[in-house]
Amino acid sequence: MNWVNKHKHPAMEAIKYDNQPCLSLDSLWNTLHSSFNTVLHRQVNTNILDEIENKQTSTWTPFSKEEFNIALGSCNNLSTPGLDKLSWRHLKSILSDKVCITRVIKIGNMYIDLGYWPNYFKLSSTVIIPKPNKPSYDSPKSFHPIILLNTLGKLIKKVIGERLQFHVVSNDFIHPSQLEGLKFKSTTDVDVALMHIN
Repeated sequence: MNWVNKHKHPAMEAIKYDNQPCLSLDSLWNTLHSSFNTVLHRQVNTNILDEIENKQTSTWTPFSKEEFNIALGSCNNLSTPGLDKLSWRHLKSILSDKVCITRVIKIGNMYIDLGYWPNYFKLSSTVIIPKPNKPSYDSPKSFHPIILLNTLGKLIKKVIGERLQFHVVSNDFIHPSQLEGLKFKSTTDVDVALMHIN
């Protein structure tokens, strides 16, 4: 595939599951599905939400052009296109037009106002690729999935995520020991936290 970096293909062998080789598409599908979708039907205890103290509600400010431009700027042009076959490079070119970016911002604001996320953005495709430099490729653990979503939906979600992260951090909604996945946090912060605990 032209979006995967070139490398030597490893010698492939039948993937085994429960000590049996997967010799049909059905058995391969069941193996990969059971390996990569282990939490599909796991029950979630929502009662924990009742334990969270109520915080003051705030209004949602409409998205700005700057938010979208910052989010677009951090997107890698070499990333795999989504289901819509739209690459980040093409989307950046389209949204460099003031009319286009204004309309996309209106779409994003409309989804927030309606509390709605269209099914078109929920569709995904999974590509299973081999992990590099594995001694054997007869196990599902030697592969990893890449989830492909529609690029425009990913952009809007990225802007929402940036906004939510800023909001929850600035309002102390996140415990101070939560460091993973937060902007401006690094392993240095983890080291400082561990030293403080000891």
